[in-house]
Amino acid sequence: MDSGQQRGATERSQVRRAELIATGRKLFADTSYDALSVDDIAKHAGVAKGLIYYYFKSKRGYYLAIVEDSVAELVARAGGDADLPNAERVRRTVDGYLHYAEHHRAAYRTIVTGGVGADAEVLAIRDAVREELVATIAEGAYGHRALPQVARLALVGWLSSVEGVTLEWIGGLGGIGRLGGIEVVGQPDRAELGALLVRQLRATLTVIEEFVPECPAPPATEGPFGQRDDLAPVTGSP
Repeated sequence: MDSGQQRGATERSQVRRAELIATGRKLFADTSYDALSVDDIAKHAGVAKGLIYYYFKSKRGYYLAIVEDSVAELVARAGGDADLPNAERVRRTVDGYLHYAEHHRAAYRTIVTGGVGADAEVLAIRDAVREELVATIAEGAYGHRALPQVARLALVGWLSSVEGVTLEWIGGLGGIGRLGGIEVVGQPDRAELGALLVRQLRATLTVIEEFVPECPAPPATEGPFGQRDDLAPVTGSP
């Protein structure tokens, strides 16, 4: 086989693998891990189950590949537009994060909660994406990814609250409901929730500056940090 044929075979293999991952993301969005067998997966994908083993070694390997693919998409959506001014980049990071959670709810829950039970490898993937998102926020706010530990912990705390809020949001109470005996009215859209989270981030960055003067908060007048009405979605998708 010449180099052209090898390249073509590799490309076809990559396409097939990507197709299987796309199928898996849909399957695990609606069905629990334990409820799906490799036979079920192969049937839905229209392939022999040996192909699943060929690409992923096992059902768990297949599941981990799906989680990693979801994480890569989340990080790419949240961390794009590196050439924008710092405040605008931070805003787009938050909006991209919420856009992903809104349109990939099952995958987002898996990433944030750790997937199947307390799967150590899924938890490690979750921790890695948290660190990447904190670094992305730091780069947007300060122009660099390296942080003193106090600043990193503050941003980890903010991100942890973002995860909890986002999980609650995609749960979609909507309208009038009750949560823990408290009446809840309405559901914010992505723009409104993004505005809330960015304003909370602004407060966190201000506190960081008090403790770590070498990490000054971006000026409130820079871009949309202090402009609630300008925090409309920027991903280009509804």
